[in-house]
Amino acid sequence: MAKKLSQSAYNGCFGEDYVPYVNGKNKKGGNPAVLVAGAILAIIFAASTAYSDMKAGLTVAAGIPGAIIGSGFISVFARSKGILGKNILQGMSSGGESIASGMIYVLPAIILIGGRVNFLTGILIGALAVLFGIGATSLVQNYLLVQEHGKLVYPESMAISEALVVSEGGGDSLKFMGLGFGIGGIITILTTQVFGWVNSMITYVGSSFYRWKMSTEVNPMLAGIGFVVGLEVALTMFAGSFLSNFAITPLISYFTQMADGGSHAWNDAALAVSQMNVDEVAGAYVKYIGAGMMLCGGIIGAAKLIPVIVTSVKQTLNARGDSSGERNTLGIAGLLIACIVIFFAGFMFSGNIVIAIVGGLLSLILSLLFVIVSARLAGTIGCSNTPISGMTIAALVIMTLVFVLMGWSDTKHSEILLLFGVFIVTAIAVGGAYAQTQKVNYIIGGSSNEMMKYFMIAAMIGVVTVVGTMVILEPQLAVTGSNPPFGLPQANLIATLTSGIMSGNLPWIMIIVGVVIALVCWMLGLPIMTVAIGFYLPISTTSIILTGALIKLLLDKTTKNKALKEKRIQSGVSLSSGLIAGGSIIGLIGIILHVTGVLSDHQPTGFAGSNIMGIILLAVMVVTIVLPLYNIKQKDVDQKTEK
Repeated sequence: MAKKLSQSAYNGCFGEDYVPYVNGKNKKGGNPAVLVAGAILAIIFAASTAYSDMKAGLTVAAGIPGAIIGSGFISVFARSKGILGKNILQGMSSGGESIASGMIYVLPAIILIGGRVNFLTGILIGALAVLFGIGATSLVQNYLLVQEHGKLVYPESMAISEALVVSEGGGDSLKFMGLGFGIGGIITILTTQVFGWVNSMITYVGSSFYRWKMSTEVNPMLAGIGFVVGLEVALTMFAGSFLSNFAITPLISYFTQMADGGSHAWNDAALAVSQMNVDEVAGAYVKYIGAGMMLCGGIIGAAKLIPVIVTSVKQTLNARGDSSGERNTLGIAGLLIACIVIFFAGFMFSGNIVIAIVGGLLSLILSLLFVIVSARLAGTIGCSNTPISGMTIAALVIMTLVFVLMGWSDTKHSEILLLFGVFIVTAIAVGGAYAQTQKVNYIIGGSSNEMMKYFMIAAMIGVVTVVGTMVILEPQLAVTGSNPPFGLPQANLIATLTSGIMSGNLPWIMIIVGVVIALVCWMLGLPIMTVAIGFYLPISTTSIILTGALIKLLLDKTTKNKALKEKRIQSGVSLSSGLIAGGSIIGLIGIILHVTGVLSDHQPTGFAGSNIMGIILLAVMVVTIVLPLYNIKQKDVDQKTEK
């Protein structure tokens, strides 16, 4: 029989009475080999998450794939460390990934408003956010993880813990992840992201009286994300794109055709309104409706969190010390360093002591509140579903209004504001990921202080990786239009809102319409941010995410045996993790090769560049994903159960 956690890991006992999976005096899982392997995983997941987030506005938590890949590392390089070593590696994977999951929302916005990302500045802000996020979470760690054991479920932590325990008996997960990596990597190599031999964009445009656009990008990384997030999220997101491309864009295009020759787009005096095509209408008007939807969604999400904030602050003040006997010296020291240095950093960036004090205080207060909320939400809905963008938008709107009231409203002040925003969003992301990681550590039975050290190292590595990626890809990130290399939905929203509030130059009618649509979604009980991100992103992105979700639905509906269905879905998640890793890592390498001039840009022509070629590539991708999963038979499940 496969190994599994005891029921007391979920509930049925007080946290102080829980007996961890590894119940011995030696709780150490680290050594030099584990550190090197963890550093590699931190780089991989930081880079791949940054890439996928910039491309699609979506991230996938690294804990489970980190645990799976970590199992392979440990079995080869550090067998004696066993599950405790694997535990450290999943923590380091999450540490690197958490930086990208936060920093990527705000840091590119500096580029979008015309600024530059300074490598050393980015590292300093990111490092301070890491220290603050870990330190603030460590203050309530014992309360959230031990005293609330069984009440706060930490669903993703339990999934990671189960994956670690199952890995003790071996399994096919690593094999399917490797297969997915190969499929994702090969398809990505064939497309314009690397060599550009075949077309990966299927596009149809209606340019008559009813103007619409339907496109799909054959992207294995996005298909893998769709499989992981499932049909509900993928379909809701696609619904936003469908509304944008088949209702709002045709409606606005209908009226633009009636405009006289002297009317021009609000943001481009050289562009006549009557001559605008579908892409130009979407870029100049429709995307601002999406911005209004996301703004409203962020504010509503923040309002819903007010009771959680109040409860979390009260429980923080009442929380007892760590009963494990491990002193939290490193966490408190990191917190104090971050609280002091943020003011010096603010003065260094602005040269204004008042800006440094006001910006620093606002950043610390807002970060503390939302870090606690993030750590608590990880216990209820998991890090992958934590509304980091909503909390960040709420925090930045507050800071922007304060900056405007103080008279700090030029481009330089916008850059300074966004640097404080990088600190806030990174701290929020780190806080949730750290709490989730330490819950796994508590369930498995590792050392809390050791995990803190390794997580902190991985997060610092993630900071260098993400900031370095931003610097390298800066020319690509600055490209805008209907189908830019990177969608950057959250960064675009933040850049639009902060710049627009400061300058007063926004198409407010479009934004108000977006707010109204969001309110309608709220009245109907729909997830506003999911619909809004779909509305904002190109339909080429959301349609391939939906394709991945439909593959999962196909497996679910056509496999009748429950055990076989679970095995196929579980293997599909592993394969999808490989698709995400392969597509994002190879895609990132391809972009770097193009940016550095090693590879020249190449667009396929003739049949290779046609929609038919794109459809063939899509069919090949779907078949190569589905066939290995259907190849899992009932006898494979029976044999596994007997073992």
